[in-house]
Amino acid sequence: MVLREATRKVGVVPNAAYRHFADHDELLAAVCEAAMRELGARMATGVASVRGKRGDPAAAGRRLGAIGSAYLEFAREEPGLFATAFALPQQHAYGASKDGSGEDWRPLAQLRTALDELVDAGVLDRKRRDGIEYPIWSAVHGLAVLTGQGPLRDVPEPMRHRLEKLVSRFIEQGLT
Repeated sequence: MVLREATRKVGVVPNAAYRHFADHDELLAAVCEAAMRELGARMATGVASVRGKRGDPAAAGRRLGAIGSAYLEFAREEPGLFATAFALPQQHAYGASKDGSGEDWRPLAQLRTALDELVDAGVLDRKRRDGIEYPIWSAVHGLAVLTGQGPLRDVPEPMRHRLEKLVSRFIEQGLT
């Protein structure tokens, strides 16, 4: 993120940003949080659109799929925000993780909730649950980066869609 370019786009002088933020890192942390919140909101919307009661194995699987689809869609539609969401300086946190509803909006928390539901539904063995969110997140995030800004960015749409299905199947098979 280049502060001069950002302030130019909104029509203020670069120093104006420092009236609200102590330094570049604090400004970047605020933008990272906003980008991460947008990603989380899109994931939550995807999950909310899935029909079926909590604990229903098929619905639980569709909710996990909706999380992955929303993640990949956000990366594809908002590549700059997606990259910025993960550019957080080390000394800053993302801030409060709960929204007004008391729900944790962060993408990783939503993934954990979906996996916990898969355990409750009997799809995922409780013994295998601990830490499984990390290889799942890694697979989906890796695909998002490879097809968004990486060496697979120019693959045709049908191939990108096929890759997404392959990763999804790989994750499903790893859960059962």
